[in-house]
Amino acid sequence: MELKIKKLKENAKIPERATEGSAGMDLYACIDSSITVNPNQIALVPTGIAIELPDNSAAAFLYARSGLGIKHGICLANGVGVVDSDYRGEICVGLCNVSDKPYTIEPDERIAQMVIAPVILPSIVETGDLSDTQRGEGGFGSSGRFSG
Repeated sequence: MELKIKKLKENAKIPERATEGSAGMDLYACIDSSITVNPNQIALVPTGIAIELPDNSAAAFLYARSGLGIKHGICLANGVGVVDSDYRGEICVGLCNVSDKPYTIEPDERIAQMVIAPVILPSIVETGDLSDTQRGEGGFGSSGRFSG
């Protein structure tokens, strides 16, 4: 598969994998000056790039960087970002600060990771009945301990 990446800004950095075994490519903040994200605040951070996937059999998924999340409480505002195969605009990352301390994002800082993954496009069939399973309608905690 070929992933085409277009720099929309001169100072944009092309995503890259940190190691051979990395599933995700690091995305970088394409900003001219620092952005401080205060506790309980969301910041939309541009990457300066756009991508082209070959077709709708794949999409790009944006995930938090574990170091930012665990060490600083910086997560993706929408949990996981989805970049559809037909989107050609700039990839921006919504970051939220769930810690009690401000965090400053620096230019060219790694802010998220992008994973290209297959997408299954099922035919939708409305039905009045679903097949029975051993679990049935058992939800939260039905297969083990749940305290909520």
